[in-house]
Amino acid sequence: EVQLQASGGGLVQAGGSLRLSCAASGFTFDDYVIGWFRQAPGKEREGVSYISSSRGRTYYADSVKGRFTISSDNAKNTVYLQMNSLKPEDTAVYYCAARPSDRLLTWYNVRTYDYWGQGTQVTVSS
Repeated sequence: EVQLQASGGGLVQAGGSLRLSCAASGFTFDDYVIGWFRQAPGKEREGVSYISSSRGRTYYADSVKGRFTISSDNAKNTVYLQMNSLKPEDTAVYYCAARPSDRLLTWYNVRTYDYWGQGTQVTVSS
C-alpha cells in the first residue's frame, strides 16, 4: 500500500523557518518523483516544489525560490522541504504527492500525481 506521511508544520513568526518531511512507503522510491503543494483557504492547490532523485532535478515556484529548498534522503525514503524566511502568504496546508518518474508532465500539475499525503498545516504570523 502506497503511503505518504507529511509532517513538520506548525506556527511560526514571519522570517522564521520550518522543515517539512514527507515519508514515503509502499513503492520504490527511485521510481517516483515527489512534489510539494499547498492550499490556502479559498484558493486552489498550487505547486511549491518538486524533486526527481533519479534525474537529479528540482523545481520551485517563483514565489518560494531562494527561500525554500527541497531535498531527499533515499535511504530513509523521505523528502524534505526546508522553508526559510517564511512570510504570512506562505500560510497554507502543505501536501506531498508522488507520481511515477517516467511521467514527463508539468511538475506543478496537481492532476498528474497519483498519491497524496494527508497535509500539514503551516501558519506564519506577521
